Amino acid sequence: MLNAVYRLVAPRRFEVEFGEVPLFGQEVIVRPTHLSICHADQRYYQGSRPAEVLKQKLPMALIHEGIGKVVHDPTGQFSYGQTVIMIPNTPTEHDDIIAENYLRSSKFRASGFDGFMQEYVSLQPDRLVVLPEGIDPVVAAFTELVSVSVHALQRFDRIAHARRNMIGIWGDGNLGYITAIFCKAMFPDTKLAVFGVDNEKLANFAFADATYRVTDIPEGLLVDHAFECVGGAASQSAIDQIIDHIQPEGTIGLLGVSEYPVPINTRMVLEKGLRLYGSSRSGRSDFVKTVELYQSHPEIVNYLDAIVGARIEVRSMADMVRAFEMDIHKSMGKTIMHWMQ
Repeated sequence: MLNAVYRLVAPRRFEVEFGEVPLFGQEVIVRPTHLSICHADQRYYQGSRPAEVLKQKLPMALIHEGIGKVVHDPTGQFSYGQTVIMIPNTPTEHDDIIAENYLRSSKFRASGFDGFMQEYVSLQPDRLVVLPEGIDPVVAAFTELVSVSVHALQRFDRIAHARRNMIGIWGDGNLGYITAIFCKAMFPDTKLAVFGVDNEKLANFAFADATYRVTDIPEGLLVDHAFECVGGAASQSAIDQIIDHIQPEGTIGLLGVSEYPVPINTRMVLEKGLRLYGSSRSGRSDFVKTVELYQSHPEIVNYLDAIVGARIEVRSMADMVRAFEMDIHKSMGKTIMHWMQ
């Protein structure tokens, strides 16, 4: 089967390459329908990664968040035309202790090998999760990002102590919003406080028990546990503030990504006996759990729809460039490409 792969060959420049998708193996062939642009995709597109990284990674098809329809399944596990969520993490081995998304041998779509900006994508059956009928495909397109929050929350549930009167989430962007939605769904008896910098964004957290600007936190306010969802240069101040406002022996989940080392006040980490853990990416079980939560808490999908920004039909490379350029200038929200290739 002839396939078109749309690769980023240099910052802001896509090229198409044609090849064959084999139909006689054991991989499922999926035609992408909805793709979501991530900050990591933008760093490649804008050329903001270090030059040596770009030289090593490019040319490469971007996008690791997306859904599609099955067009061929030699294993018989999926039906023709069935909508599936594509899992970008691709393990090459199994470990009884280390999760698939932390194995150094695992590969990840759009970070080392081609992502989903293709006419057809070939995947192992276990890299697909069926999307139940009735769930908005535009929201489902960024399930990968959602699953990262779900993964972090499930790890928190295993690591943190049982006193969970209040959880704090630092960050009022997409990641903070998604983590807050699922935190409230998974721990409904725990009060949730969100800390951010933008009043307009904080107004979107109507489901939280409290919201605070980071410059106006009440004196003496303490949380039992916290999540850092800020990333970048601002993650240092967020982590410092969390350490100041967390109870002794609390747990801090680090989710924000920074290109550079972030200083941490280890003296207070030691004095308070805090636990810090990092969470990155996700695995199949996290996708399955996310879909279960979509079904058991239908309001989640409605909340997630609120952060959908641009919806762009993509039929050409000019449309791809337009989608990425529009995504750069958004203040918040996810840019979804309706992949019409």
